[in-house]
Amino acid sequence: MKRLITLMIIAAVMVSPEAMASPASDSLLAKYKADGVTKIDAAKAKADWTKEAKGEDGETISCSTCHGTDFSKPGKHRKTHKVIDPMSPRVNADRFTDEKKIEKWFKRNCNDTWGRECTSQEKADFLSFLTAQ
Repeated sequence: MKRLITLMIIAAVMVSPEAMASPASDSLLAKYKADGVTKIDAAKAKADWTKEAKGEDGETISCSTCHGTDFSKPGKHRKTHKVIDPMSPRVNADRFTDEKKIEKWFKRNCNDTWGRECTSQEKADFLSFLTAQ
């Protein structure tokens, strides 16, 4: 019985959202908190993921336009049709492991989708939401 309880605890830890965090994502979340983020809201990021806005080219798009809503599957860029690796770190072990790449893609994708850079609050919300997928 003791062994079963131990195995259940290990399994719970392995599937918890925190298990998918990386040193890079942890470091960036700390940076965003230093920038003034006080409450990270993954539920807001989930809603924002499908929130439509006019992209830089004037077309209505959302994050899900290219990345989809099933984070375990690849997405596809709406213009170039280039395949985008799955967003889920459970499926794509390299996802969210490089601070520079994370910041680069936040900058590019926020500008393309919302016509502006994401705030530290939005980045913290998205990073928390996505590392839990």
